[in-house]
Amino acid sequence: MWSPWRIVGESLLSVAFGLLGAGLAALDHGGTVRIAAAGLAIAALSLLRRTLPASVLLVTAVGSVLFGGLAPLVLVAAWSAGRRIDGVGRAVGTFALAYVLNLGMAVVQALPHLSLPRLVFGVLWPLVAIIVPGLAGRYRSQHHTLTDTLREYEAQQQRERAMIAGQARARERQRIAQDMHDSLGHQLVLISVHAGALEVDRELTGRQREAVGVLREASVAAMHELREVVQVMRDSTEAPHEDRTTPGVAAAAAAAAEDTTALSRGVAGIEGLVGTSRSVGAAVKLRHSGEPCPLPPTADHAAYRIVQEGLTNAHKHAPGAPITVELRYEPDSLVVEVANGPATRTTDNGRGVVSGGQGLTGLGERTRLIGGLAHAGPTADGGFRLAGVLPYTSPEGGIPSPEPGNVTTTFVDPTNTFWQQTPGDSLDEGAPVMNGNGLKELAKAMSRKNGSGIAIGCGMAVLISLLLVIAALGVGGYFLLNKAEEARIEPKQYDTVKVGQPEAEIRKQLPKENSFVTDGLETDAPPVPKGAKCLSLTSTESSNNPDMEPVFRFCFKDGKLTEKKSFEVRN
Repeated sequence: MWSPWRIVGESLLSVAFGLLGAGLAALDHGGTVRIAAAGLAIAALSLLRRTLPASVLLVTAVGSVLFGGLAPLVLVAAWSAGRRIDGVGRAVGTFALAYVLNLGMAVVQALPHLSLPRLVFGVLWPLVAIIVPGLAGRYRSQHHTLTDTLREYEAQQQRERAMIAGQARARERQRIAQDMHDSLGHQLVLISVHAGALEVDRELTGRQREAVGVLREASVAAMHELREVVQVMRDSTEAPHEDRTTPGVAAAAAAAAEDTTALSRGVAGIEGLVGTSRSVGAAVKLRHSGEPCPLPPTADHAAYRIVQEGLTNAHKHAPGAPITVELRYEPDSLVVEVANGPATRTTDNGRGVVSGGQGLTGLGERTRLIGGLAHAGPTADGGFRLAGVLPYTSPEGGIPSPEPGNVTTTFVDPTNTFWQQTPGDSLDEGAPVMNGNGLKELAKAMSRKNGSGIAIGCGMAVLISLLLVIAALGVGGYFLLNKAEEARIEPKQYDTVKVGQPEAEIRKQLPKENSFVTDGLETDAPPVPKGAKCLSLTSTESSNNPDMEPVFRFCFKDGKLTEKKSFEVRN
């Protein structure tokens, strides 16, 4: 749909072309009907050049040879055709046909007096009037298409980056919730176990037992509140099902963003966990086997979390049961195992210790991200076992790569990942994720690959065309001047020739034959004598009337000069 400004501009341009064509028809001594028809036809072709670019180009290419008023429209029609004809093959075919038709019509029209300068002009004129504007229009169209593509690509990249950043923030919040559950929950369980043990101590007085009960209730309430907070954080950032089951780019980024304080709690801190559990009266054994090997920070921290979660679950669900913690160093991985027997006593009097319900799920995800695995389940004697296998080396330096087809972010090229877009940046909520203005960088990269070839090709075509035009003008001007001089004689030569002289004698003094410069001189000339063959030449002297051209005509018959005339024709 055209805008009002486009309608006004096209209307004015059509009127201008129509008036120009009508004016040229009037200068050609055309009648009123011919002038009006020429103006209306050219205006209509100007309006149709956008709707029917190929047809208008072919019509104007042929018509411009027959009527010079169409010559200005050929340039604009070629520009429009270059911009609007779809497909390279169709565009090349249309312009080649227009060139051949224009050249063919020019040659056919000039056949009676065809010469080398006229042929050169006929070859170069459609090249300048049709091919060069078409190439320029084609380049302009491709430039606009490339610019629009760049804008669409940048908008898509911004959407994808925002989506990936949202996933990274969601994973970070989920990680924080998991750490709250693992760390704070473990401490609250220990408080609850301590309080429960004191509450049943017979040596306490009633007031002391009441105070311990208040402490016990406070720890249980804190566990309730912690569970609600963790659940809210997880629910508000819940990823799609595929993202929960398969680690994507954002999940790997979030796991890799563990803070240094958390990572310091690794295998070396397991003895502290065991000691804390023993201090509340739990029977905990710690076993080591194999040659210790260094672990990646994420695997080291995962080992600490597995032991912490196993001890927490044993204190909550099997109070009084013996607990065994084992660290077994295998050739390629560390096996961490926490096993407890069946519960031997109850400390909560039926009130139950609150469970967040997220610990085992978080451990499974944590170990999966570092290339390991976790397992939890009951044992044959009624106890419970939690184990994890942690490799000594994580894939790609601790950041697992998502499997092809499992990446949950759509429309992201595998080579254009979140890590490459923001190298070295932290993935917490305060870190910048997206570049502020990627359109400039994208435009540079795309223009180097896609735009440079177009620009170089069009530039070379324009340069070659200009060189050809300059050469044609030089050669054509040289031949034109020579032909013009050959077709001129001085008035004294005309005066020395007498009627009745032999034709052969006179022709030795005059140019040998008619030139294209003298074409059209017979239009306003006096009638030619019957049976005579005439030679018309121009004068070296100018007429007093600038619109007229002096002409000398010599007519021969039967080998003699039968008539010579001097007259003027319209210049």
